[in-house]
Amino acid sequence: MKTSQKGADISLQNQAWICSEFGDYQNLELKHIDIEEPEAGQLLVENACISLGFPDLLMIKGKYQLKPQLPFVPGTEFCGKVIQTGSKNPKFSIGSMVIGSVRFGASAQYVIALESDCVGLPSRLSVEEGAAFLVAYKTAYVGLVMRGRLKAGEKVLVLGASGGVGMAAVNLAKSLGARVFAAVSSESKREATLRKGADYAIVASQDDLRDKVKALTDGVGVDVVFDPVGGKLFDEALRCLSPLGRMLVIGFASGTIPSFSVNYALIKQLSIIGVRAGEFGRLNPEDGDQVMKELAALLQSEDIKPEVHTSLDWSSLRHAFSLIEKREVVGRATVFYR
Repeated sequence: MKTSQKGADISLQNQAWICSEFGDYQNLELKHIDIEEPEAGQLLVENACISLGFPDLLMIKGKYQLKPQLPFVPGTEFCGKVIQTGSKNPKFSIGSMVIGSVRFGASAQYVIALESDCVGLPSRLSVEEGAAFLVAYKTAYVGLVMRGRLKAGEKVLVLGASGGVGMAAVNLAKSLGARVFAAVSSESKREATLRKGADYAIVASQDDLRDKVKALTDGVGVDVVFDPVGGKLFDEALRCLSPLGRMLVIGFASGTIPSFSVNYALIKQLSIIGVRAGEFGRLNPEDGDQVMKELAALLQSEDIKPEVHTSLDWSSLRHAFSLIEKREVVGRATVFYR
């Protein structure tokens, strides 16, 4: 790589975790790859920390909606220092600490990212909190605000509330003035969501969620369901909605894509709304830019606090995926580059 006014000279080697075949994350290998030059509108960032989530695991298994060409570097979100820019008038200066996301490629010493997909790291957050912010809170914001039109005072049920996206949805919904009902799978996770600000936390199964939510809402139900889980829980949660309610379909962490009878949506005048945060910005660039501005503003709020379950060494990335696969992570698992 050449030295220029765009940034400092760096080594020609980039240590990265490589997925050479879809399947077991234990097959990931540490290798050295070339470093690319950032083009116009791009940044080259030296990673300090990355954050891993369930979609990253699915991508490695070849079960995510985006299936990269093999071999590829997994990982979607990071926090690090800008060391080179590709723009004449860059959004971030050399040496700035940024939080960013890519479709894949974050599990590396150096990562290329679009300026538009990065925000500055505020001094109040650590690098691991920064790495755990963007994907989870962007998904929560696009879902609850841009697609779900959540209003202060409304009731929102968050499924999978102890996960990275779920905890962000609990945190964001509470900061927006909603009454938050968190559905989790264990007592320890219940306590974690209450600490995050949930008004009610429910240890719920596929058979009793509706009864528990209706009991807490005097039989009325909730206005919005935020569902990153899918499976049979989707059907139970759908029946937690009050008339004119909105079901936000975020993902299928259960591994099962649900189906339902549309006549139920007709009778209760429900809205079933698909949410893909990254695709939302690609389809609607102006709205996508607005989301990034709002997220940058949220970072300044003391109410917003990314949830970090554990911080592991770079060599322990596969262990981080094992924690995610076993559903032991509350919030996000982060990995430092050292």
